[in-house]
Amino acid sequence: MSTAEKLCARLGVRVPIFQAPIGRIASPELAAAVAQAGGVGHLACTWDKPDDLRRRIREVRAHTSAFGVNFVLEFPIEENLAIALEEGVRIVSFFWGVSEKHIARVHAAGALAIQVIGSVQEAIDAVKVSPDAIVAQGYEAGGHVRGTASTMVLVPRVVDVAGDIPVIAAGGIADRRGVAAALALGAAGVWVGTRFLASREADIHSIYQERILASSEEDTVHSELFDLGWPNAALRTLRNSTVRAWEAAGRPSAPNRPGEGEIVGQRANGANMLRYDFGSPTRAAQGNTEAMAHYAGQGVGLVHSVEPAAHIVQELASGLG
Repeated sequence: MSTAEKLCARLGVRVPIFQAPIGRIASPELAAAVAQAGGVGHLACTWDKPDDLRRRIREVRAHTSAFGVNFVLEFPIEENLAIALEEGVRIVSFFWGVSEKHIARVHAAGALAIQVIGSVQEAIDAVKVSPDAIVAQGYEAGGHVRGTASTMVLVPRVVDVAGDIPVIAAGGIADRRGVAAALALGAAGVWVGTRFLASREADIHSIYQERILASSEEDTVHSELFDLGWPNAALRTLRNSTVRAWEAAGRPSAPNRPGEGEIVGQRANGANMLRYDFGSPTRAAQGNTEAMAHYAGQGVGLVHSVEPAAHIVQELASGLG
């Protein structure tokens, strides 16, 4: 049995295709569709209010049990992690730090823990706390980016230190060729975000989704620009009017950036979004959504059409060989 087959058997899924937890754009509909297609859907759950978190988990669980929840360790997660485990979520992933107590808590509840890392040292730290899988996120990735090594370099290095723990490759993977390459590097599966931004089920604003289809790797920018709500964290977004104005001003730091404090729109719940807010626009966002954070990895140039999530999973899985 291959490493990929062992990972699938452990998780109870058909293919080792993981939809990355792409913020609120990772809707319950998307997570369920990916899981029903044989992969692992994901909800981002760090910032949910308790009642909202329970509702979203139950929406996915009404269709499948093969999905995960993700937590960012830069923020307090204890209450929401407890809710997810109470609700019977079987797969829990952690990002932005390694925490032995949280992984132990997941295992004590009978669930599986996945640790996302961005460097070899972080992988070594992760191995010590025995997660069920490690995601090696390369520099090409969209959204918040943990390290500086490319996927091509990082994945085999992490495979070498992970021992029997399966490694999932992330960063720049958007089609079957990326999947095949990841497996050749020793990965047991792939963790994909940008390609699922162009899924029909994604809760993404139309302007944002249109930009995904029209952009190339040259249109992505690695910075710490969209930092309101999550400071001092590297990220990769598409270049837009906010980025261009900041670059034209010489890339100043806060509070001296162009339009600092300006309201650019509203979230789906009506809350104001400021320029440089780390949130990205969902379908119901209002205002100047072009100026908001449009996260995308360098694989964006490989994304040419909006498809049902199930078709995306199928196409990616065709690279498994």
